[in-house]
Amino acid sequence: MTSPREEPLDSDAPRQEPGRLRAGVVRTDITPTDLSGLHPLPGTFSGVHDPLFLRALYLTDGETEVALVSLDLIEAGDITPVRERVERELGIPTDHIVITATHTHNAPRIADVSPGALAHAGGPESFAYTEVVYDRIVAALREARSSARPARFGVGTGTADVNINREEYVDGRWTLGQNPAGPSDKTVWVLKFESLDGDPIALLVNYAVHSTVVLGTGEVSGDLAGAACRYLEGSYDGDVVALWTVGALGDQDPRVTIGVPFGVAPTERQKGRAYAAMEAQGLIVGAEALRVADGIGELTHAVRIGAGQHTVPCPVKAGQDVMETMKQELVDSVPLRLALVKLNEVALAGVSGEVVTDIYRRLRHESPLARTLLISIANDRIGYLPDDARFDRPVHSVNGCPIARGYAEDAIVDGVVGLISEQLRAAR
Repeated sequence: MTSPREEPLDSDAPRQEPGRLRAGVVRTDITPTDLSGLHPLPGTFSGVHDPLFLRALYLTDGETEVALVSLDLIEAGDITPVRERVERELGIPTDHIVITATHTHNAPRIADVSPGALAHAGGPESFAYTEVVYDRIVAALREARSSARPARFGVGTGTADVNINREEYVDGRWTLGQNPAGPSDKTVWVLKFESLDGDPIALLVNYAVHSTVVLGTGEVSGDLAGAACRYLEGSYDGDVVALWTVGALGDQDPRVTIGVPFGVAPTERQKGRAYAAMEAQGLIVGAEALRVADGIGELTHAVRIGAGQHTVPCPVKAGQDVMETMKQELVDSVPLRLALVKLNEVALAGVSGEVVTDIYRRLRHESPLARTLLISIANDRIGYLPDDARFDRPVHSVNGCPIARGYAEDAIVDGVVGLISEQLRAAR
């Protein structure tokens, strides 16, 4: 693996005084031109309501390079091949790259399903589309890297009451619904990047919600996440790129959805209401992110970046096919991938599944850094990742978890805390 202190392979790589931040960002359209065979759930896409984007952020402190990529897709499986390609072609180390999906359910998936994972498998059309997205990831990071400029960053938080716990007990059984009494993290995290002259570069937003407002319309859409990013980017007249990352969304739905059972064709009126709800809820989160970004008063150019990743083989909990499109390969263990990008005292912790609220709450409590964000569906999506106590109930997040009880929660919390502690020791 290429060391972050070695000369990068790309001759266009920026060089600067160590400890000074440089940032570059690119937004690229990844809307498929042919929708055939790309719906990750039963059914077909009938058209495109709004485009899908890839948003790539490149950061360096002069010694360490990292890349953060957000994709308007339902999920990205094991994307190790493209991370290895980025290292070969650009010199950014594989374990310094975090690629995540916004989890819009009205978009395709990419990459292979990891052995033992519970995820939506794709067909030949999906794998062909995967290669297209891989090419655009590499091209976007190459452009973001070559255009990187001196920058400063700051962090802030707000709240948005758009998400709601979805594990509801009705008529003697657990179902997907709305549970206002259930745990729900409503924090809107914002990392703001701007030039030394104050020109906007990028906003990284983190919020815990499924983008399933328009699930069932049959049309390609970035859903709630896409609406929030459009609002933010439009508020800056297109001069900023907004990267959406999903927090602990494993037990969180949007408050308002299309309200039509999946597989039942909605009327045009129902679709119109769903898209209105999508824009409204995206605006609420986007407007709060904008308010937070405008209120970040302390931004710094002096930045030390740390990064690392770790994979934990966890025993498989077999026999829990959640739906027809999720088939679990019979293996002994499934890889839980953990990732960390640290910017001074801010930790971005990536986990390769849909983490529930209570695990994140424990992570926040035990993390050495108060500003610890959790990014679900990072570098893979192996399934839902519930806390141990939740296994007492047959809820959706437990049924969709590929890992046996007693392993995922500790592996996530202890693993992320270990990665953060390792970077803190290295910075001394």
